[in-house]
Amino acid sequence: MSRQPLLVRGDIDGFFGLFIDNLLQLMLIKLLCEGFLGMPAGLVTGRILPGAAVSILVGNLFYAWQARRLMAKTGRTDVTALPYGINTPSLFVYVFFVMAPVYFSQLGPEPADQERAVTMAWQAGLLACFGSGFIEILGAFCGDWLRRHTPRAALLAPLAGIAITFISMGFIFQIFDNPGIALLPAIIILVCYGAKVKTKLPAGLIAIIVGMGLAAIWERLGIYLFEPSPEKYSFAFHPPVPVPADVFALIKGPMAMQFLSVIIPMGLINVIGSLQNLESAEAAGDRFETRPALLANGIGTMAAAFFGSCFPTTIYIGHPGWKAMGARAAYSTINGVVITAMCLFGGVTLVLQFVPIEATLGILLWIGVIITAQAFGEVPKRHGIAVAVGLIPPLAAWALYLIETALRKADTTLFETAASFGDDRGDVFIYGVIALSQGYLITSLVLAAAMVFIIDKQFYKAAMWMLAASALSIVGLIHAFEWSLNGVKNRFIGMRTDPFMVDVAAPEFGLMYLIGSLVLLSLWISSGNRKQEHEPYEVDA
Repeated sequence: MSRQPLLVRGDIDGFFGLFIDNLLQLMLIKLLCEGFLGMPAGLVTGRILPGAAVSILVGNLFYAWQARRLMAKTGRTDVTALPYGINTPSLFVYVFFVMAPVYFSQLGPEPADQERAVTMAWQAGLLACFGSGFIEILGAFCGDWLRRHTPRAALLAPLAGIAITFISMGFIFQIFDNPGIALLPAIIILVCYGAKVKTKLPAGLIAIIVGMGLAAIWERLGIYLFEPSPEKYSFAFHPPVPVPADVFALIKGPMAMQFLSVIIPMGLINVIGSLQNLESAEAAGDRFETRPALLANGIGTMAAAFFGSCFPTTIYIGHPGWKAMGARAAYSTINGVVITAMCLFGGVTLVLQFVPIEATLGILLWIGVIITAQAFGEVPKRHGIAVAVGLIPPLAAWALYLIETALRKADTTLFETAASFGDDRGDVFIYGVIALSQGYLITSLVLAAAMVFIIDKQFYKAAMWMLAASALSIVGLIHAFEWSLNGVKNRFIGMRTDPFMVDVAAPEFGLMYLIGSLVLLSLWISSGNRKQEHEPYEVDA
């Protein structure tokens, strides 16, 4: 390794690109946790961000070492380390579908209620993050098997649903709410990334500089479109502190079960996404060992939870892009060190004093659009229908989020107003929205998978996926819900006083999916078990 250059010109370009990506995630964490979940700045700055720093540093150093090792093994000097950082889709999913439900269910009129709600929301995020890391570690040993048996359309559809709703739509509204600062940086991102325009500085950095300049110009004109963070920066060291008791604080409670409908599919999607990114790197000329890469990914995520961060890390998409910049191994090391320093010394607070978050939203918009486009572009054309089917449950979840947010702003709850929905033809059928949103990631994956096999006339496999939907409904991982004073909560299968009787969570859904499975089996039998009309779905990159 000593003969390989430690730093090349492309590492500087690669560092700025990866740094902007990572910085954006940290800014979002601070804004969402403090602004949306009501967490005190001390918790975010003193626990969550230092925990994120541990995972980012560990992962970046490992992937830099892995690249250097491949250089030494092959004698090449053009090996590029895998890009790595906080998982954007998981960030939004865990905030909106793990932490937020816990937070709002525990809110009360007393200050102690607020403190308890914040603590439990944080603990819920820690448990979900740890569980995601555990699944990623399992994926290091069985990820290839999972990928062979799950259609690509089924894996990409849930991500596309999140991308087009909670990422793209959520932030496009914010861009058009403040066009004086946000619109031009967004246009720059779309132009540079869409047309693949090469610039001396990373497009994300250019967008941020333009946004800061626009904010300054408007301020000179007496129009204040940018509000700096009210939290004043003070130089201080925030060391990572292990919090194992908080990680497992909720594991025995009734809430733990409801997290499975989010943790399992997100963990699976992260594993498959990492495998696809490894294949993308191999196609670009860098073949990394699969198991060590996935193990590092999972260990980094579990380390994040152990030290207080609720947000999983992952191998980023776009390795060929970093390679085209000329980045090698050092860009990963520098990024890990700089991001860690920012987290440990409260640098994110300082950045928010000068950088309008609106200037960075174009990057998120692009990420959401690309993920959605990939879901349709990376599957056989005939499977586009399955992707479209898989988008429907995330759309329902987003609709429910908008409805509940609007009701909270009106100082009421869904529990109080649900009876007034659906009275007239063409009204919002709120019970259908709720049922489809419960366990929406799993529902998206299962329905898209079944649709793939229906399209390919593999009726037996489609029947098995439909049977899985029936079982998941009976258990309560999808569709099942019940009311509480704060609105909707999950409902799971339970035992009655008679030990031989159980309360099925969603009996109607379970029965209809079962009948659907039998219909598909009858088609398989009547077709003489002959082979499908189309070739099986492809699993290569």
